[in-house]
Amino acid sequence: MSSLLVRPTPPDEQGTIIEVTPASAGWKHVGFRMHKLAKGQRLEASSDDQEVCLVLLTGRATVTCGEHRFEDIGQRMDIFEQIPPYAVYLPDHVSYAVEATTDLELAVCAAPGHGNHAPRLITPDNIKQSTRGQGTNTRHVHDILPETEPADSLLVVEVFTPAGNWSSYPPHKHDVDNLPHESLLEETYYHRINPAQGFAFQRVYTDDRSLDETMAVENGCCVLVPKGYHPVGAAHGYSLYYLNVMAGPKRAWQFHNDPDHEWLMNA
Repeated sequence: MSSLLVRPTPPDEQGTIIEVTPASAGWKHVGFRMHKLAKGQRLEASSDDQEVCLVLLTGRATVTCGEHRFEDIGQRMDIFEQIPPYAVYLPDHVSYAVEATTDLELAVCAAPGHGNHAPRLITPDNIKQSTRGQGTNTRHVHDILPETEPADSLLVVEVFTPAGNWSSYPPHKHDVDNLPHESLLEETYYHRINPAQGFAFQRVYTDDRSLDETMAVENGCCVLVPKGYHPVGAAHGYSLYYLNVMAGPKRAWQFHNDPDHEWLMNA
């Protein structure tokens, strides 16, 4: 099994099915958890030294943090409805609780926080929707927590890739702290596939091929991108969703295309 591929496990008492920490990933910035909660189930946690973006992938929930209470939020009951989600931003060093008011799939996106922002609700109306690419490189983007919105480290985005299309393509990377030309960002890809028995492929590689792994990604898998280019291809007949969490020493998304494939930008 690839060292970059994280498969879901049966849920624990808090519904955790995927957990990526800086320690488990061997990096410094990004944390990611997936929880699957039954209606009425409650998750209680602390953000510790990380800011957190709670993304309700499917279902509804009540989120509380101190005097902040976001009651029965959520509207997307199936990811592939392709409507923007509800999300909640939380700063570092706070305790919070999530109570599922329906069956719930919850992503917990985390990165170092510095106490600069208050808890807030992110509604679908706050989320920019766009389409990138053309032809079989077309994909649809929801910017949940982009660099234009307040946060200390986190960048969170979700992407819908139609069946048979390519995404994160032409291959690009963001692993050098060299702004304004390129930023250094670790990244996780949480994948969902429709219909669920399908698969996609993701390659992670560097110019010198010291890292070069290609993974068959199944529904619910998470791929770690510590460095390098990281294109994704959806198989014919199976549409692909992924949730990206990015963070690094500077909160900016500036990428560098693989020179071998740069010509595709003008094709």
